[in-house]
Amino acid sequence: MQIPEESEPNLEINIVPMIDVIFSILAFFIISTLFLTQSQGLPVDLPEATTAQQQSETEVTVTIEANGDLALNKEPISLKQLVTEIKQISQKHQETTVIVKADKAVAHGEVVSVMDQLRQVEGVKLAIATVSPSK
Repeated sequence: MQIPEESEPNLEINIVPMIDVIFSILAFFIISTLFLTQSQGLPVDLPEATTAQQQSETEVTVTIEANGDLALNKEPISLKQLVTEIKQISQKHQETTVIVKADKAVAHGEVVSVMDQLRQVEGVKLAIATVSPSK
């Protein structure tokens, strides 16, 4: 009696479920990053920050003193002159970062007013200067 040879079953890996899982994860990350990039209102930092980022673009410093006086790169200036000066600087350079250094005693409304005027200038990014907390 002759025993028929048993054929080995073809073994294969089904990768369709793995591809489905990978696409699901990819879709999750894409959708979640879209929600992370939307910001409402003005982005601000707290007066004390443990992390800081060095900006590589052209930096301009606007100082708001405790009595409300404005200074552009340590030179006294009025709010109307400030906007025109920033416009001139931003036309010369593609990316201009305006760093707002406001004294703690300055009213929040004054800082927002200055930042609102600066946001109307095209090509200007705003940053708020902070100090690291003392340990």
